[in-house]
Amino acid sequence: MTSALPRRSTLAMVLLALLAEAPMHPYRMQQMIKERGQDQLVNVAQRNSVYQALDRLVRDGLARPGGTAREAGRPERTVYEITEAGGATLRRWLTEMLPTPAREFPEFPAALAFLPILDPAEVRTLLERRATTLREKLAQIDAQAPPGLPRLFLIEDEYRSAMLRAELTWLDALVDDLASGRLSWDENLIVETLAEFG
Repeated sequence: MTSALPRRSTLAMVLLALLAEAPMHPYRMQQMIKERGQDQLVNVAQRNSVYQALDRLVRDGLARPGGTAREAGRPERTVYEITEAGGATLRRWLTEMLPTPAREFPEFPAALAFLPILDPAEVRTLLERRATTLREKLAQIDAQAPPGLPRLFLIEDEYRSAMLRAELTWLDALVDDLASGRLSWDENLIVETLAEFG
């Protein structure tokens, strides 16, 4: 392993966790991420992202090639396994990620900061569309939980569901304020506010 600490990433953590379960090839890792709904946690839309993250894990000494495997009608594939350093790093990342809120930069709060660029009626329509999308996501999460699966294996879905419900509660109130006129703006308000507060 190199002397510098490996750069932590959510995708790298997921790949190490999969390798901690069993050695496997990158295509299988991507399949399992999608089957488990973890593609809602990490971006694996491009298969190349899995390969790049895995290459970095190998370079950092956290994973290593462990042989090859061939499935019926498929080409031979390199199977990877987690190293001892990879297991220790996975545990360290988890103990860092769980107690410490990360400084993340989501798009939605950034867009909210600039609502006055649009008119209130347009904002209301856009936020109603967002609420519809969030309700659909919530329904998908609720529908995909296999009956009888222990809660331990549904924790991330439980968290995502709670976050979606909280956002929907807030969003519904905001849309209601826009609909009733309790929240509104026009060019005069914007000019006056900028003059007073900068």
